[in-house]
Amino acid sequence: MARKLFGTDGIRGVANKYPITAELALNLGKAVAYVFKKESPYTRIIVGRDTRISGHLLEHAIVSGICSMGVDAIRVGVMTTPGIAYLSWSVRADAGIVISASHNPFEDNGIKIIGGDGYKLSDEKEEQIEQYILNPEKMENEYPKPENLGKASVLDDAKGLYIGFLKSTFPKRITLEGMKIALDCANGASYKIAPQLFYELEAMVEPLFVDPDGININRECGSQHVETLQKTVVEKGCDIGLAFDGDADRLIAIDEKGKEITGDQIIAICANYLKEKGELANDAVVTTQMSNYGFRIAMKKLGIDNHITKVGDRYVLEEMIESGAVIGGEESGHIIFLDYHTTGDGILSALQILKVMKEKGKKLSELAEIMKVYPQKLENVTISEKPDLNTIPDVKAVIDEVEAKLADGGRVLVRYSGTQPLCRVMVEASSTEETEKYCNMIAQVIREKIGS
Repeated sequence: MARKLFGTDGIRGVANKYPITAELALNLGKAVAYVFKKESPYTRIIVGRDTRISGHLLEHAIVSGICSMGVDAIRVGVMTTPGIAYLSWSVRADAGIVISASHNPFEDNGIKIIGGDGYKLSDEKEEQIEQYILNPEKMENEYPKPENLGKASVLDDAKGLYIGFLKSTFPKRITLEGMKIALDCANGASYKIAPQLFYELEAMVEPLFVDPDGININRECGSQHVETLQKTVVEKGCDIGLAFDGDADRLIAIDEKGKEITGDQIIAICANYLKEKGELANDAVVTTQMSNYGFRIAMKKLGIDNHITKVGDRYVLEEMIESGAVIGGEESGHIIFLDYHTTGDGILSALQILKVMKEKGKKLSELAEIMKVYPQKLENVTISEKPDLNTIPDVKAVIDEVEAKLADGGRVLVRYSGTQPLCRVMVEASSTEETEKYCNMIAQVIREKIGS
């Protein structure tokens, strides 16, 4: 069944415009409560959000919908997406609802649902919930009597519980004393949690972008805009810089020289460390089609089996479970350490890279030498529609032409975004000049044929 609301990462859109409206959020709260109430006589659902101004409107609508179905809502306020996943499991809630558009600008928002086990819902369960959202009249006969309405409460120490969990993933024998860390919290959900955690682990912290005002989330900061963080690391003499996105499920690191360290490099460093410790299950790691060509070469040299999936953390996680891998993720910095958590967690990933640095006694720039990063150009083309690219002769022809010229010296990946009206064109080649030339060639044809 084709889904009208749920994409690869929940429901996304511009706030206060369909589908990200108070009306739909109310029906979503009702639908989630209705579906989970069938499975548990006493149902509780956690609701959390990032720092977007529209989060308040959506949170109250969702909580009202939950309570109207006789189900209790537990509000945790501003919380990271992985934090909500952890809390859903740890307080034994039946589900968690995250209000966030991750790395998108403030005017966007989104809603995604997490099961009580901390994992994303199955496609089947999302489809079931979607049908009730779109057809709320199907739930009318289930409205409880006034005395049986749900209650809304606040989980007072949500941040403390999550910080305690994060600290449990870091060896007690290791301290960060003497280490200087610059933190870019993207004016997002990690703005209080990350600085407090690293202070408690005795690091010297240089916090950046920790003053959210509802509209500055991800604005020239965070994991997609690391220029200020790079400058700070160099000027302040930091050992490392850590950049999270708006909901802190991604991490991009900056080495002591101010150079960006991608998700691929972080995965490579940690996978190699786990292999050396005999803790890399099945000698396997999972990445997506977007992983750098250099990553694949590095894994082959290290004797690590690289499983490759479609883009999206949902597919990475599915393959990790199927293959028994304990680490996987995306070049964008969304990394899953399955021994510790059910989802990508930027702060947890930061702790893992810091652990490797401390245990090996090496700087991040030294560790990053494990793989050569091939020049990569990614261009996002705004589009008006999403037809099969193979059905557009000119687009297919230019892709075939570039692939023939690159041969074994690079690769091309062209795909649609699952959450935005974009066609993503990615090219990797042996030189920056070639990479940019071929990427621009393909993007231009796509822009001419289906650009908006």
